[in-house]
Amino acid sequence: MNTNQELILTGDRTTGQLHLGHYVGSLRSRVELQETYKTYILLADVQALTTHYDQPELIANSVHQVTLDYLAVGIDPNKTTLFIQSMIPEIAELTVIFSMFVTVNTLRHNPTIKTEARDRGYTDLYYGFLGYPVSQAADIAFCKATLVPAGEDQIPHVETARKLVRRFNELYAPVFPEPRILTGERLGGLDGIGKMSKSMGNAISLNATPDDVKAKLTKAKTDPARIHRSDPGHPDICPVYAYHQLFRSIYADDIHASCSQGKIGCTDCKQLAGGAINELLEPFRERRNYYEQRENEVKEMLIEGTRQARNTAKETMLEVREAMGIRYFDV
Repeated sequence: MNTNQELILTGDRTTGQLHLGHYVGSLRSRVELQETYKTYILLADVQALTTHYDQPELIANSVHQVTLDYLAVGIDPNKTTLFIQSMIPEIAELTVIFSMFVTVNTLRHNPTIKTEARDRGYTDLYYGFLGYPVSQAADIAFCKATLVPAGEDQIPHVETARKLVRRFNELYAPVFPEPRILTGERLGGLDGIGKMSKSMGNAISLNATPDDVKAKLTKAKTDPARIHRSDPGHPDICPVYAYHQLFRSIYADDIHASCSQGKIGCTDCKQLAGGAINELLEPFRERRNYYEQRENEVKEMLIEGTRQARNTAKETMLEVREAMGIRYFDV
C-alpha cells in the first residue's frame, strides 16, 4: 500500500522502445519506489512530437511498446498510474499558463535543449521543441508531484519546473509543491560516445533476445589502445567494463585486475557481460511475452490509468483557475 506523502511523476517520450540506459537511469528506481510512493508514469506522446512530429505512426506504436516495457520491468498498474499524456488536455492548458512565466532566452540557454538541438543538427528551433521544459513542468505539476526519478540530463528541466511553480505560487496562491529530482546512474553507449541512446543507435533494448545482446556486444567499442589480447588494458575507459560494474558488480574488481594485467581478452570480457545482461533481461522477456498475448488487458490498464490521471488533472485545474481568479463558472 502506498502510504508515503511524497508523490512521484516520471515518464518517457514514446519515440521507440526503451533500453538498458532507461532501466539503469530511472526504471529500476521506479519499480522500487512504487511500493511506498503514489506514482504517476506518463507516456509522453505529445513531447515525442517535439522531434518526431512527422512520424505519428511511430509515436502511436511506441505508446503500446513502451507500456509493454514498463510492465516487463515490473511496473505494477495496481500500484502505479500509467497514462497517456495527450489524453489529458488539462496538461496542455497548464503548459500554456506556465509559458507566461518563462522567457524565450531562458529556454534557449537550457543546457539539455542546447545539447539535443546540437546533436540533432537543429539550427532553428520549433516552438514546441524549445518549450519542452514548460510542457514537462506541467506534467509534474498537474498531479502535484514532489519527486521526479529521471536521468541527469533532466536536471535543468526539473529546475525550470521548480521556478515555474514557485512563480505561480508567488503570483496567485500556493497550489503547487516544488518538485525535486532523483537521478539514477548513467549508462554509456556501445560506441563509447556519450550515453546509451535510441537516437544514437548505441543501445541494447529491454526486449533484446540473447542473440541480439551478443551481436550488439560483439560490435561494442573497447579500450582503443589494446591491440593484442596480452596487452595491459585500461578498463576505466572501456564501455564494456562499465557494464560489468552495473550488471556483474561482485566480479567487477576481478575483471578490472584481469584486464589491467592482460589476462582476459575483450571477447571473453564481452561474453561475461552479455551473460549478466541476459540474466537481467530474461524475466523481462517472460513478462513482456505474457502481456503481448493480452492486448485488451493492457489497453484497459491504460484506459483506467488515464481516467484516474484525468480526474486528478481536472481537480488541479479548478484550483489553478480559482487561484488566478478566472474560474468564471464550471462547465
